[in-house]
Formats: sequence, structure tokens, C-alpha cells
Amino acid sequence: METQNFKISNTESQVNWIGKKVTGQHNGTINIEEGNFTFSNDELTGGNVVIDTTSIVILDVTDPATNQQFAGHLASDDFFSTDKFQTATLDITAVSKQSSSNYFIEGNLTIKAITHPIGFNLEVKANKDELKASGKIIIDRTKYDMKFRSGNFFTNLGDTLIYNDFELDVNLTAKLA
Repeated sequence: METQNFKISNTESQVNWIGKKVTGQHNGTINIEEGNFTFSNDELTGGNVVIDTTSIVILDVTDPATNQQFAGHLASDDFFSTDKFQTATLDITAVSKQSSSNYFIEGNLTIKAITHPIGFNLEVKANKDELKASGKIIIDRTKYDMKFRSGNFFTNLGDTLIYNDFELDVNLTAKLA
């Protein structure tokens, strides 16, 4: 049984986020610090990803002062607490092959030192020395102590309510290590 390790290329990988509220949504990017995927007999079997939470960028707010204020709020204890927790991690615990290039991934997601199981679909295309993976991960922020303007914890928010789920659209490139 041949095991191969593919190391995620930070510069060739992209993670886009979308957070939604009653009156619209915001979007941006966040960087991968490091990560890898493990293959055995040409099938994905495991891996992990470390996200740099200090790298959050907001793309849809173009006014510099407003963007800086919003970024500061995302970094605060209301959201990611980046002073205390500079990274978030996903450790793959189980992989179920759905088709030749589609997998259902189960893993443990840790944000702000709080870990919960998560599952999502991932499309993976690999050749001898490079792998491309893409998918959408839906995360309930309230499970990670991000309760700011959540309808689960606050009433009478009206049009200031922020939905609990946020999305990560991942497009990763990894090279054979």
C-alpha cells in the first residue's frame, strides 16, 4: 500500500468566506497557514488544514475606514479573538469516497480552542505530483462562541440580525511532498 503526502501550497490556494445578514452579505478571503492531504492507493484518506485567522480580508467594503473598523470587529472577541487564537484547524477524521473525484469529509474543526465535528463534500483531482481540491463548508459560528447579533441568543434584532451560518469556499492546490 503506497501512501503519498501532498502539502498545501499557500500561494496557489484560496479560501473565500461569505457571511450573511438580514440586509445582505459580506465576503472576503482568509489564508491557509499550512496543511496536507494523505493518499493511500490513489484515494484520499486524511489530512489537516491550518487557517491563519489574522489574515481575514473583507472584499466588499471599499471605504478604508469602514473596512478597518469591520476587520477590527471580526478580530475581536465578538468573532475570532485573533489576539488569543491566531489559527483555526480542520483535522480530517474520516473520508468516504462518493465517486471517482468526490469525497464526503468528516473532521474536527477547531476555532477559538473550541472543537466540533463537521462534514462536507470535497472534489479532489490528483495526478502524480499535484492535487486540486474544492468544496463548500458551512459553519455555524455560534458553536464557536461567536454569538454577536445571533437570533439564537438575542431578541428584537430586526434588520441587524446576522445569520449563524457562514460559508467557506475552498480551492486548494497541494504538491507531492
